[in-house]
Amino acid sequence: MTSPHKDVFGKPVGHPVESWTGCAMPPRSDMVGQHVIVSPLDLARDARHLFDANTMAQDGSRFTYLSTNAFNDFASYKAWLETMAGQSDPMLHAIIDKTRNSAVGVAAFMRIDAANGSVEIGNINYSPALSQTIGGTEAMYLMMRRAFDELGYRRYEWKCDDQNAPSRAAAARYGFTYEGTFRNHMVYKGRNRDTAWFSITAEEWPAIRSGFEAWLSPDNFDANGKQRQRLEDLRP
Repeated sequence: MTSPHKDVFGKPVGHPVESWTGCAMPPRSDMVGQHVIVSPLDLARDARHLFDANTMAQDGSRFTYLSTNAFNDFASYKAWLETMAGQSDPMLHAIIDKTRNSAVGVAAFMRIDAANGSVEIGNINYSPALSQTIGGTEAMYLMMRRAFDELGYRRYEWKCDDQNAPSRAAAARYGFTYEGTFRNHMVYKGRNRDTAWFSITAEEWPAIRSGFEAWLSPDNFDANGKQRQRLEDLRP
């Protein structure tokens, strides 16, 4: 690492970021894995598949910590998707199961700060068909790889309601570092949200990427698809 910049009194004020010109916005193109394709939302292709996949969890619990409640009818869900599809930030993606050839979840690049190389992964909604699958983990890897390896981002963020224990556990499993909790950060659905912040930096990414790739290797799964080693144990 190069020597830090110094102020007029000779005190360090931060390491230089050499030749920094910012990053490009994420492109609207597919990210293809062995198990899933992460693809910019296509209403005609994805809306019905996503609605049907979400109805597999009939209690609506998967929407507890999202900005909307569960949708009881296809028309209202499609209308919401239409509002999302027209935005570049958040940029919503469908996660398509290659075996089913249908969308089973969504995730978005959001709060995209291309000038400073920071992007958040959010609006994550996995249906039961995607939760706790190899493809669900692979989707997160593919989106990280786009941000860091393809586009050169410096920071990748994860934020969630502090009460959302599954989301906090997922962030830790994927290799994010907890940075703190913003108290009284939001009001949504008539309640307070304290927001837990997590991140991965470009310096941390190579080790995290190696862990993902080792975990996703076919050698890491037995004939029944059960993992031999946990993702957390495969990061150097």
